[in-house]
Amino acid sequence: MFWIKKELFASIKEVSKIIGIDNVYVRYDPIFISNKYNIQYHQKAFAKMCSLLDGYVKKIIVSFIDDYKNVRKNMPILKYRKFTENDYKEIGISFSTSAKLHNMTVQTCFEDRNLAEYGFIIGECLSHELAYNLTGKKYPNWKARKGKKCNCVQMVDIGAYNTCPHLCKYCYANYDEDQVLKNKSKHNDNSSLLIGDITKDDIIKIREK
Repeated sequence: MFWIKKELFASIKEVSKIIGIDNVYVRYDPIFISNKYNIQYHQKAFAKMCSLLDGYVKKIIVSFIDDYKNVRKNMPILKYRKFTENDYKEIGISFSTSAKLHNMTVQTCFEDRNLAEYGFIIGECLSHELAYNLTGKKYPNWKARKGKKCNCVQMVDIGAYNTCPHLCKYCYANYDEDQVLKNKSKHNDNSSLLIGDITKDDIIKIREK
């Protein structure tokens, strides 16, 4: 998997060169704690990421594992435990220090624990300001879950459920591994679609602005 990470970092750097460092946000998520992925693991991984992206990224967005149905189903595999206040403190201090060392900020979005007391910024994954700077258009707010407030911009994600072959056990977008494998078999590098090809029976509509 290491070569995939190397390609990923290389791609982020290329995107940064094209659209500018101020327009590139990188996520580190989901954070969960288990015997394998302990506090020290996350501290080391986050510090390494900041080091590799120094000069190409200014903002890192982090989030903690969510209680999705698929996550609960995979609990015997993930074996994660609940966070303690000391866990949050260690993560908060370490991440803030690593980010500051590489001229970055670290923020949370839509989290119950925002870690602002450790220097984290409370912001949006995709703010209205950034969306307007990139597209010249204004968008409505994202429709958040009931009882929650999210100021992120409502936009179209690039992707589809049950299509990623990595099969991460904490992912909400993959909930049927058999379907993932079927979808993967339909992929065509030369197609304009993520999965399969456009057929004569497909109806193509122009998206309303």
